Amino acid sequence: MIKITLPDGSVKELVNGSTPMDVAKSISEGLARNVISAAFNSTTIETSTELTTDGSLILYTWNDKEGKKAFWHSTSHVMAQVLEEKYNGIKLTLGPAIDNGFYYDVDFGDNKITDADFKAIEDRVLEISREKHEFKMRAVSKAEALATYKDNEYKTELISNLEDGTITFCDHANFFDLCRGGHIPNTGIIKAMKIMSVAGAYWRGDEKNKQLTRVYGISFPKQKDLTDYLELLEEAKRRDHRKLGKELDLFAFSQKVGQGLPLWLPKGAALRDRLEQFLKKAQKKAGYEQVVTPHIGQKELYVTSGHYAKYGADSFQPITTPAEGEEFLLKPMNCPHHCEIYNTKPWSYKDLPKRYAEFGTVYRYEQSGELHGLTRVRGFTQDDAHIFCTPDQLDSEFKKVIDLVLYVFGSLGFENFTAQISLRDQENRDKYIGSDENWEKAENAIINAAADKGLNTVVEYGEAAFYGPKLDFMVKDALGRSWQLGTIQVDYNLPERFELTYKGADDKLHRPVMIHRAPFGSMERFIAILLEHTAGNFPLWLMPEQAIILSLSEKYENYAKKVLELLENHEIRALIDNRNETIGRKIREAEVQKMPFMLIVGEEEEKNGTISVRRHGQEGKGNITVTIEEFVKIVNEEISKTLKTFEV
Repeated sequence: MIKITLPDGSVKELVNGSTPMDVAKSISEGLARNVISAAFNSTTIETSTELTTDGSLILYTWNDKEGKKAFWHSTSHVMAQVLEEKYNGIKLTLGPAIDNGFYYDVDFGDNKITDADFKAIEDRVLEISREKHEFKMRAVSKAEALATYKDNEYKTELISNLEDGTITFCDHANFFDLCRGGHIPNTGIIKAMKIMSVAGAYWRGDEKNKQLTRVYGISFPKQKDLTDYLELLEEAKRRDHRKLGKELDLFAFSQKVGQGLPLWLPKGAALRDRLEQFLKKAQKKAGYEQVVTPHIGQKELYVTSGHYAKYGADSFQPITTPAEGEEFLLKPMNCPHHCEIYNTKPWSYKDLPKRYAEFGTVYRYEQSGELHGLTRVRGFTQDDAHIFCTPDQLDSEFKKVIDLVLYVFGSLGFENFTAQISLRDQENRDKYIGSDENWEKAENAIINAAADKGLNTVVEYGEAAFYGPKLDFMVKDALGRSWQLGTIQVDYNLPERFELTYKGADDKLHRPVMIHRAPFGSMERFIAILLEHTAGNFPLWLMPEQAIILSLSEKYENYAKKVLELLENHEIRALIDNRNETIGRKIREAEVQKMPFMLIVGEEEEKNGTISVRRHGQEGKGNITVTIEEFVKIVNEEISKTLKTFEV
């Protein structure tokens, strides 16, 4: 008998050689119908894999991330089978699952795949799926594997880097592929599949290698799931921040300025400034001091911090000066500069914590193919702050930062989020700096603070920064997509590398603890996500303009100006559209501009000292006629509902 420990701590005793599917059946028939993948002792296995030792088992369904991964990876095998059937002489390479679906990189040789081929490929994938072929793993020797793929240089390259005794193939129907495992029980579970696109991709991501064709696809256990997903994609296109940014005149890009370097237009600059002032106000209340640091720094600064050794090869190259041997770097991060600010004078434990905040612009080289609107750029501004505190202050300071992040999310309508505790890789420690003792202290500090705050948390190993663990806030937007917004990091290592000290109550020098935090993350990426989350309908307090005054004819322009003046006196941002256009066209264009309120003025309004108010997106619901004072009250009440007061 073997003992199988489940995630809830319960233990099942089963006959040696039982499978994950047997375990599922011992729990319930319903679970057995839905389980599609499993992990045993942290290793992904098939539901048909025989278990021969005691261990921990996790069963995955379609609703689990790992379940989807197995589902999509399995579909990539079926699609690869169809591609081999349809195109003679192609060479398959790799076909992994990704966040949404899967891809397969293929050397098509003289063949070419086009959009016109997609439907036939999809139909054949589903035809094979309906035959309910089982996915079966088999071990092969290295010699056998190399012989099997002697005509495929991509597979032989992969095999040559594997150890004999660790190589496996996955079989289904009359198809096999080099594979480590992680599949659904059989093809019959695949009920819907669509090829999303094809693109060029260099073998193993190296521009020096041959360019292959990457075929992207996605699949689902129900046709309705695919239909819903495609509808979601269409909505995502409508909400694309690049499209909305252009329509709303927020930002632009210029090839002459350079890729990945956004230009903020007046409305976008005003939006950014409003976000900055919003956070600066809360930070001031929370005891932060504003600092400013240069856009460049000596290379030695980043060598000291460890960033150059970690990222130097992939960053912008050093800037040389006329002085021999003098090198500078475009600032890739703010923390080393803030360490040097702390180091400008001696500190006592009575002076701590010190909280330095900066909206600091940093520069990181991203390959051109990885750039994407505002979400992946080469120059961006972080709402950065670094807190230097005593170990005794760490817990309370960390919790105060959590409160600040929650305030930001609450004021901007991000209500659905998970706090991800990002820890070191449990096996590969080489990519981190610092002692195990300091890492354990930092990790425990985050775990305990998150628990005390009652956050909904998940733990992800291998996601820590190279200098310390993090609490990353994973936010779901209006389309259900997950984004990492806001991060808090505990760091014992940079204070050591920069030899930061404070004098303790014992009159001896001690090392402070450093907290890195950025509620927005980067202004560019945050605004992009906020744009797509709100579809450009920002919270009223944040809108560049909150109202537009539309006069029915030029006869009422003087009254429109009077209305504007009264609104400005109440700090309501408004403008007048006095173009010689029909009121219908003015309204349509104001709708496109996401103008929250359209204030229509004509003879009746001028006579009675009122305005006719039309709300954005409420066509057919009719206008309301109110006085200026009543409208001001409407605006202020709406703002007070969303823009919370930050409590320290």
